[in-house]
Amino acid sequence: MMAWIPWLIVAAVLGVAEVLTTTFALGIIAVAALVAAGVGAVGAGLEFQLLAFVVAAGAGLGLVLPIARRHIRQPPLLRTGAAALVGKSASVLEEVTAHGGRVRIGGEVWTARPYDDSLVIGVGTTVDVMQIDGATALVYPRE
Repeated sequence: MMAWIPWLIVAAVLGVAEVLTTTFALGIIAVAALVAAGVGAVGAGLEFQLLAFVVAAGAGLGLVLPIARRHIRQPPLLRTGAAALVGKSASVLEEVTAHGGRVRIGGEVWTARPYDDSLVIGVGTTVDVMQIDGATALVYPRE
């Protein structure tokens, strides 16, 4: 009979639930339901459909899910924007104090404050960018 249609319905419901929750697990189980639907479509009995579902779901949850979650948790390989400036060197254009100053970082002029508020950094000093706080670079003089 048409034993594969309920598997398609289950796969569709799980697919929609995966889109709404983005857990990856529901998507993997939806794929397992599609595998069971395929087994049912070729005429295999309910016990083979259930076996295919359990094996596909177990393999997906045991093998694919940990790999997918590990890839999601990785930090981006390329720092962009202000984050890319951290660690670069800069040249002091105006004296940098706790109240302000200016530095040139790679051709751009940035407002700056010393990373250690007690420091006063003179003009012409080479500094390292320790942090970006909004539009202000927190800098520390090179030794």
